[in-house]
Order: sequence, then C-alpha cells, then structure tokens
Amino acid sequence: MTVTGRTMTAILGVLAPCAVALAGSTSSDRISLTGNGSTLTGTNGGEGGSFDWLHNFDADTLLTLGAEHQRLGVAHWTFGSVSGAMNSELGDGRYTFSGEAHEGAGQDGPHSLQYRIEALQVTGTYFHRLSVQLEARRIDVETLHGNLPKVTLTYLWTPHWATSLARSDSAGGNLGTVLTSLRIDHYGKSVNLLAGASYGRASPIIIALGIVSPGHILREGYFGASRTFARRTDVTLTGDYLNLSGSKRATLTLSFMFHLGSLEGPH
Repeated sequence: MTVTGRTMTAILGVLAPCAVALAGSTSSDRISLTGNGSTLTGTNGGEGGSFDWLHNFDADTLLTLGAEHQRLGVAHWTFGSVSGAMNSELGDGRYTFSGEAHEGAGQDGPHSLQYRIEALQVTGTYFHRLSVQLEARRIDVETLHGNLPKVTLTYLWTPHWATSLARSDSAGGNLGTVLTSLRIDHYGKSVNLLAGASYGRASPIIIALGIVSPGHILREGYFGASRTFARRTDVTLTGDYLNLSGSKRATLTLSFMFHLGSLEGPH
C-alpha cells in the first residue's frame, strides 16, 4: 500500500457502505478531502490533494466521483475517478461487487504522460469474520502497461482487531511487480489505528515515484489513526515510508470525511 490521496479514499471507505446509521433514510452523502506532502531522495519532494463525493443510494449501493492532483519531483499529473459498490447476501455469505476507474494526464519533466487505471473487485465475507477479496487491475501509466491481480485475506479476530494479508503478482506487460503485504487494524472506542508493511519487487511508476526502471526491491511501512468528531467528521492521519532500492520516500496524508444531511440513531 502506497498512501496517496487515491488510496487514502479507499482507507476511508470509498468502496464500503456509509459507516454512520441514517435512520429513516435510504440514501446519504459524504464529502472526502485529502491532502498529502512527500519527500523523495534527490528531489524537492511533492504534494497533492483529492476531492470525492460519495453517495449511498441505500445501505448496499454506493457511487463515488472524484478528482486528484499529485506532484512529485519534476512529475505532475491530474486525474478523475469514478467507483461503485453493491452488496448482496448469497447463501451463507455476504458479497461486495465493486469497480473503479481513474483516467487523466500529466507531465514527467519534458515528456507528457497518460494515466489510466481500472479495477474490479469481488469480496466475500463469511461467518462475519473472514473476508476474501479477488481483484483484477489494469494499469496504463506513462511507459508501463499490464495487469496486476491481487488476493487479500482479512480476518476479524475480535470486534476490535483485524489482520489482512495480500499478494499482488503482475501478469503480462512490463510492470515487473510482485508484492506481499500485511496490515493490522485496531477499532477502538474513540480512535481507530492501522499499521502495515509491504515487501517485494515493484515498478516505481506504480507507486508514483516518477522514475522509470521496473523491478526494484520495495520495502514499505505505514501507520495511521482516525477519529470521528461530533459524529459528522472523520479525520485520518497516515504516515508512509518506503525504500525502493535506495530511493526513499516519506509521505504524510491528512484526510477529512464530512457526513452531510441529518444524522439520527445511536452514537
């Protein structure tokens, strides 16, 4: 996991139903604002931000529209996003069918770049504890092209602790990426915490480093905390550090999720 504005919206629940109960209403809206700043070896670092509108048509159907801009070193890019998710109970399991698309353009020094990423996910949850997600992701960014399938297993040990193990292995194209990731979440009474790490081979463009040679060794660690204020605003702060064969990047991301409309039900 590389924490940019786009991935932070995923952390905040872009592809999950609204976490706040809206009694007597079948729809709800949220606004997500995210900003980040980065340092990167040999450059003056970078910054970025994103804006997303999330609309729940009902408790099981979500649509998200957004836009994001990022700059890192001599590279900068802007893209729009659309994503959606539907939940359904089938037999003994609960399934989420979701998809996302990101498309835009930018500059990498004197060269123009195209930015296009699409993904489809199917997540099955069983016994209210075990979740299995299968993801198919297509990446076409600058000179890199290919598919990056991913499998994620998540287990909720108690109402307060969950762990996730993920494996990504590129197929076709020139992505040259094989990553294994571990994440731990703690759901507290007032503050939620997350921590994780990734190791493997990764293409620098995939993790937005603005360099162009694939197949480097990636070591990454991240930590974050989130809290809800006045039942209307979720605030998340995340720090991410990665080392890609000696090229080091540190990123700090601050995100706000605003719940719109009237809130009812228990706190």
